[in-house]
Amino acid sequence: MRIGIPKEQKSMEGRVSLTPDAVKTLTESGHEVIIELGAGVHSGYSDNDYSHAGASLMPTASMVYQRAQLIVKVKEPIEAEWPLLRKDHILFCFLHLAANEALLNKLCEIGLTAIAFETVVEKDANTGELSLPLLAPMSAIAGRVTAQMGATLQYQYRGGQGILFGGLDMGDNAGIDSGHVVVIGAGIAGAHAAKTSAAQGAQVTILDINQARLTQLEQAVDNITGVISNEKSIAEAVTQADLLIGAVLIPGAKAPNLVSTALVEQMKPNSVVMDISVDQGGCIETIHPTSYEAPVYFHEKVLHFAVTNIPGAVPRTATQALSAAIIPYVQSVANTAESDDWSTNNQLEAAINVKAGEIVHSALKNSQ
Repeated sequence: MRIGIPKEQKSMEGRVSLTPDAVKTLTESGHEVIIELGAGVHSGYSDNDYSHAGASLMPTASMVYQRAQLIVKVKEPIEAEWPLLRKDHILFCFLHLAANEALLNKLCEIGLTAIAFETVVEKDANTGELSLPLLAPMSAIAGRVTAQMGATLQYQYRGGQGILFGGLDMGDNAGIDSGHVVVIGAGIAGAHAAKTSAAQGAQVTILDINQARLTQLEQAVDNITGVISNEKSIAEAVTQADLLIGAVLIPGAKAPNLVSTALVEQMKPNSVVMDISVDQGGCIETIHPTSYEAPVYFHEKVLHFAVTNIPGAVPRTATQALSAAIIPYVQSVANTAESDDWSTNNQLEAAINVKAGEIVHSALKNSQ
């Protein structure tokens, strides 16, 4: 199988889908890997690293797309890349199509097979619990980065209230504010955001419908309080928040709208809203996508951060984590595609979003 790795085109996206070690695994398995010059530079990997791993280097993205059968990238193709895609391509990357109707329609028009990292699901053989193995490492990083950035957005010069999370230890009666972080969603991203904010000394309230997850977080960290999520509890928590983090995910589907515009407008002046689920539409009504070139905006007096590729801020770490997670699946996609019989691989077949011009993923269908 000819596997293409183009340079990421999204604004300030430094990740690359596969490290040189992962590429070596593929080439030693008999696959041909074609990578665009400079694709790994921002993650700390030189063109020579990829050449030594057995990859063929191409000077332009168009040459990579022209040669490859399987395109493995990190983020969804931006509009400038759409003309490079062909009907016979298999596209394997983060897609988030429920919130990107234009790309969804284009992929259907082209007629290719598109498999989204975020819809690859694993079932635990012992517990029967479902997990998202390719989304999980990026969710963990996104949660941590969001909490760290959220703390710096509290600085007055960045538009925040001027709060130092954790305050300062000067005795119980000093009256120094330690900051209050509210996280909606206790999945991987939300849990990491909550733990990171708590480690910074903030008081954290996390809301979810899963009591077991909330209890686990409360028992693990003293300054985390778990609250069952409903309309009333969300309203009470949001209006008290210095930092509100949305972290709600329904695999393949649009995120539910849980925080209304009216509720955001009741928040403290210069408080901060961030939504990790913005690439799935976001769970906060006032959120709209931004980039690292212009990451924030105000709605009324509330500062919003809504970058759609949060882990792109730490490309070295994120690339290593993503590559380790996806390499067995890249091999599986390549092997399955060669036989062109997806029914032999139920896991991958279930992760296909669009194929031959049709939307085939059930959650994505229901979001339309």
